[in-house]
Parts: sequence; C-alpha cells; structure tokens
Amino acid sequence: MENWGFWAAAAGLMVGVAATLLRAMARARADARASAEFDLAVYRDQLAEISRDEARGTLSTEESQRLRAEVSRRLLEADRAASAEEAGEGPAARRGGPVMAGLVVVMVGSAGWLYWEVGAPGYPDLPLQTRFQMSEEMRANRPSQAEAQAAATLPPPRSDISPEFAELMDQLRATLAERPDDLRGQELLARNEAALGNLAAAITAQETVIRLKGDAAEGEDLSALAELMIIAAGGLVTPEAEAQLAAALMRDPQNGTARYYTGQMFAQIGRFDRTFVLWRNLLEESPPDAPWVAPIRAQIMDVAMRAGVTYELPPERRVVGPNPEDIAAAAQMEEEERRQMIEGMVAQLGERLATEGGIAEEWAQLISSLAVLGRKDEAREIYAEAQRVFAGRSVDLQGIRQAAVNAGVAE
Repeated sequence: MENWGFWAAAAGLMVGVAATLLRAMARARADARASAEFDLAVYRDQLAEISRDEARGTLSTEESQRLRAEVSRRLLEADRAASAEEAGEGPAARRGGPVMAGLVVVMVGSAGWLYWEVGAPGYPDLPLQTRFQMSEEMRANRPSQAEAQAAATLPPPRSDISPEFAELMDQLRATLAERPDDLRGQELLARNEAALGNLAAAITAQETVIRLKGDAAEGEDLSALAELMIIAAGGLVTPEAEAQLAAALMRDPQNGTARYYTGQMFAQIGRFDRTFVLWRNLLEESPPDAPWVAPIRAQIMDVAMRAGVTYELPPERRVVGPNPEDIAAAAQMEEEERRQMIEGMVAQLGERLATEGGIAEEWAQLISSLAVLGRKDEAREIYAEAQRVFAGRSVDLQGIRQAAVNAGVAE
C-alpha cells in the first residue's frame, strides 16, 4: 500500500485522542469514588458527634434519635454509591462508556467522511517537477480569448449617460467608420467604449491604435489592450492577453499594469511562487496611489502562504503631497503668506521624518522643497541622511537621488 505511512499516522492520532478521552473518563471515575469516600467519613463523624452531644446533655434523646436516623440514612446511600463506583456501576461509569464510544464513532466517522469528500485517498504527494508540469498543462489548456469572452458573465453596458454624450459617441463612431486611420479618434473611442462597458468595441479600437502606431506603440498601449481583454474574459488571462503583456514588458519592463496581470496569470495556473515575486517587487516599488497597490495588498498574504513564503505585509504607504484644500488655500494667498505656509509644511514633514520615519517619496519631497526654499545646505544634509536610512534599497535610493540631482545637491 503506497500511502501506508499516511494511514498509520492518522490511526496513531486517533489512538492518541481516544487515549486522552479515556484518561479523562478514568479520572472522572476516580474523582467520583473519592467524593463518595469523603461523604462516608463525614457522616461517620456526624454520628459520633451526635452521640457526644447526647452524652453531654446538649441534645434530647428524641432529637438525637431523629438526627441519628437521618445521618444513618445518608451514610447508607453514600456507602451504596461508593460500592457502585468501585464496581464500575456508578453514574460516572454508566455515562462514561456510552459517551466515550459515541465520541469515538462520531470522530472516526466524520473524519473519514470529510477526507473522502474533500481529500484524495490513495493520492501520493506530488514532486515539485510534477506540479510545475501540471501548471504548464493548465497554462496550455486555457480557453482562447473568444471562448473566454463568450463564457464570461459581465454587467451590461452603461445606460445612465446623457443624451448629449450618447450623441457625441454616435458621431465619433460614424466619423471613424469613414476615417478608420484617425489615431487620435481611435484612442478616444477605445477609452470611451471601455468607460461605457462596451468592451468588445474597446478592444477593437485599442487594437487599431496599436496597429496605427506600429513600432512606435508603447508598453502602456499594449498593457491597456491586455487589461481590456482580461476584463472582457471575466478576469481570466487568456493566451492572447498574455502575449500582449509579454510584448508590453519587452518595451517597458517596469510597466506596472503588465507586471500585475502577469502575476495574476501565474496565480491562475498555480505558480504562486512566481506571482509572489512579481507582486512583492511591484508593491514595494510603486507609489501608494498606483491602481494595482490595493489589489496586491488584498491578495499577497494568501499568495505568500500558497507559495510557502513567510511574508510581513509592509505598512500602508501614504500619498505624498499637499491635499486639494492646501492647494486651494495657497492660491488665495499673498506671496509672503504662501511662502510661510510652505515653510510650515516643510517643517512638519521634516519633524515627522525625524521622529517617525517615512517612505522614500517623502524624503525626496523634503529634499526638493528645501531646495525650492533656497535651503540647499539643509537639503544636502537630508539627502545624506536618506542615503543612510535607505541603504541597500536601490529602488528607493534611485528616486531620492533623482530628487537630489534635480535640487542641485547631488551630482
């Protein structure tokens, strides 16, 4: 029997559980016997005390006889209980056998049924190479884009649009039907058809954009087409979408959209190890407001677990820069007031980075802001400190160095 080791381990665990329960029941019987023996000793002491009180004259003969009869009755009941427990016929013993047998039957039966339903009896452990081969088979047997789109259940196109916008879209479609090589028009058509939920039309328009651009098509153009195809396929990364992702990464290896969906493709075929590497690097390198950051944060812990990796999710990064209210307030200020406001924000940022730390983008912003205020010596000191803080983190240092170069405090 090929999987005898598994069954031996399962049987051993079951015996251990049963032994634990048996010990608990035996302890309960021992406790019951001890309790009965204690009651016997108490009642005997009470009888002796009654005799002493009668001899001293503190109890009348009638009262002592009544008490002696009551205590004797309790003594006989306790003696019978102790004898029954000793013979294995007491309440604890009567309850223990059936309960124990019932528990064992329920546990064994439930465990066997559950394993038979969701497990794989007789199925051996898979070597790593076999798992990789199965993943490649899954990858090769994915449905085509046309098949996936036909099977996908998607929400209907939007109908909550104004008549004016609907008329503009009709005009754009009619114009491009006459002038299909209008690149700007096709870009507008692809973007607006996607916004309306007309994914098939959006895919066609984006394919036309890429054809018209030819060799000048950028990674962003190709990843946009791949994303439309994946959405239209109900989230499945089809072979055709994968080809567009690969082409996008050939033109731009740092393209975030292509890296995210490539990781999703590997997860769909069971290669969580590759998904984890792609997503971890992308998460740690991306600005906090990148569109793929939130979905990666929501999934990467599960991906790490499936990849067999111990991973600690980094703290959520903050979006750097003034908020819209700050910008609106600054626009209404005089030059000196605006400068004071900026200096106050810079001071707050510098204090927070010194006491709490921060992300690379915040250090870069502080360097740039100090240079704008003419405080280049301070900017140079912050740059030197940032190099110590982010030592060994080349991606973060690259952004900080670029800010320092732009500020004129680094070569």
